[in-house]
Amino acid sequence: MNPLLHQPYGTPHNTAPFGQISLADFEEAMLEGIRRDDEQIDRIVNNPARPTFDNTIVCVDDEKDESGYYDLLDRATTIFFNLLSAETNDAMDALAERMQPLLTKHANDLRLNERLFERVRYVHRHHRRLTAEEKMLLDNCYDGFVRSGALLPPEGKERLRQLTEEASLLGLKFSQNLLKETKAFRLHLTDAQDLDGLPQTAIDGARHAAQEAGLDGWVFTLDQPSYGPFMTYSTRRELRRQMYMAKNQEGIHPGDTNNINVCARLVNLRREVAQLLGYKTYADYVLQRRMAGSVKGVYRLLNDLIDAYRPTAEREQKRLAQMARSMEGRSFKLEPWDTSFYAHKLKLQRYQLDAEMLRPYFELSKVIKGVFGLATRLYGITFSERSDIPVYHPDVKAYEVSDRDGTFLAVLYADFHPRKGKQGGAWMTEYQSQYWRRKDTGHETTHDSAPSSQLATCGSQFENVRPHVSVVMNLTKPTPDKPSLLTLGEVETFLHEFGHALHGMFANTRFASLSGTNVWWDFVELPSQLMENFAVEPAFLRTFAFHYQTGEPLPQELIDRIRRSRNFMVATACMRQVSLGLLDMAYYTQSQPFDQDIIAFEKKAWERAALGEQRTDTCMTTQFSHIMAGGYAAGYYSYKWAEVLDADAFSVFKRHGVFSERVAQSFRDNVLSRGGTEHPMTLYKRFRGGEPTIDALLRRNGIK
Repeated sequence: MNPLLHQPYGTPHNTAPFGQISLADFEEAMLEGIRRDDEQIDRIVNNPARPTFDNTIVCVDDEKDESGYYDLLDRATTIFFNLLSAETNDAMDALAERMQPLLTKHANDLRLNERLFERVRYVHRHHRRLTAEEKMLLDNCYDGFVRSGALLPPEGKERLRQLTEEASLLGLKFSQNLLKETKAFRLHLTDAQDLDGLPQTAIDGARHAAQEAGLDGWVFTLDQPSYGPFMTYSTRRELRRQMYMAKNQEGIHPGDTNNINVCARLVNLRREVAQLLGYKTYADYVLQRRMAGSVKGVYRLLNDLIDAYRPTAEREQKRLAQMARSMEGRSFKLEPWDTSFYAHKLKLQRYQLDAEMLRPYFELSKVIKGVFGLATRLYGITFSERSDIPVYHPDVKAYEVSDRDGTFLAVLYADFHPRKGKQGGAWMTEYQSQYWRRKDTGHETTHDSAPSSQLATCGSQFENVRPHVSVVMNLTKPTPDKPSLLTLGEVETFLHEFGHALHGMFANTRFASLSGTNVWWDFVELPSQLMENFAVEPAFLRTFAFHYQTGEPLPQELIDRIRRSRNFMVATACMRQVSLGLLDMAYYTQSQPFDQDIIAFEKKAWERAALGEQRTDTCMTTQFSHIMAGGYAAGYYSYKWAEVLDADAFSVFKRHGVFSERVAQSFRDNVLSRGGTEHPMTLYKRFRGGEPTIDALLRRNGIK
């Protein structure tokens, strides 16, 4: 029996029954889900009643099957594609390649259905009085059809189908190629002298990796917990060069995993889609629904950051080069594979602080308690690990999250460590979104004009379906001799993804498509980046940072050093982010067919923010998942945009106390729980009392 075809699953909180699902189950469920969706659309378009918000817009957004309980296709694809990122294999990759064209065709069939669009357009022009949330759903629905080609002539619609189907396959191909290249490389060392300079945690991890691979010696990989410490501590310059080149040449090697042509084609496909829909460039298309508003708005932000940070960044680079020459001689030339190594030396000299000094105080289980405890202190929520909730890998932990009043709030999955079938980086995702539904039919509520905040008072006929949220990371793994000991940077990564998780867990909106992180792309990073601010707050560190062996608290002296070193190389880091934003915009502001050399184009695109000499034998584009396969195309600037917001927002916490429950509750009520129900600036101003400025960020970074 295919568990995906039957509800409920019989699991706690109806969570995904991972261990019961086979690969064939996914394929069967997706095909059946497409069939049921088609039946639902037929019911909508053949409804003889006049189109209304409730019989058309709610039903289109809902797309439940005939039983009204849940959307089979959404559930099956959500589980499958989440696992494709976190726990894939060759068979799953092959199934994804088979299903992606069918799924894209199905999505096109929905958005290009003329009879369905006519009903949507009628409601858009003639509707009852709506709440702000309903109006947002209506506008999103109508705009979604228009931006997906509903107004195109037949030949335009056919061309759009071709473009989007090809783009969906190429995005998948990009990710598969990158994962294969990342996992294919390993630096296998058998001479202990080659470990010189490396901390014991890195050596132990490499020995464990070698043992897992059935090898003697030590194995270093391109996974961040291995790559980062090697580049920071290894005194073997040639080995650092090998690691750096392996990392920065991903996707440009000859062969089946080369991403150069994939990237160029993706840029052209997106440009053609945008122009088919009446926009000059893909960036113009994307930014119509972003806080930045326009290409001009994005460049204004990036240029303001360059003007503010570049002078400081140049001074930072000069000091770094001086440090390297003082150690190696006046003729020494600093190369990219030297930057982390000498930056570490400079930081140690200036602040007497080393990341390895902090690791013993950041044992993962204590960090988990600290991060969860922060949420408890701010919001009153609590976490209980549940061994009876199915998980997809032994590394994954499942938690039941309870609200301040003890009611069930969410399920949280936490997937901490790198492994063979897992993409690099860190991300948050959902297996089930939050929404309100009628208990009798399972449909999202059609209670006339009731905002989500009032539905709980409408009696037992409504149910608040709570979310199942997941955070996926690649943190330092435990070894047989030591638990997982994190760097401060990894603690910040955890806090970042946990901020996204809070956005999902606190969702309290009527419609699933507006809940949680379903917000404009340059607003979505605010909750995550806000949480990063706590990482260097002494009051937070004192709650969990205890030595894993002695139990001694993190010394105040080290906390002071962390605080003093907070802005070390901050301008250089800013220029790096700005350069990536410039690269992204350069690709997606193309108005003519893109036929340039990718590597040369890349170096020119970010030249204004680049620091030092650029190499022509490395490439970022071919591994830049965010803008090629991750949804950030023409949107990478969002990280810096949200950084302005998070610095401004955290200033409110600082003013009233970093653990202020009143400020936290305001942030929950006005931002986290509201999802995409109103314009993001409206939500932000409701919390902040006004629009943000760049001043708080400049002050935090010591630039102003």
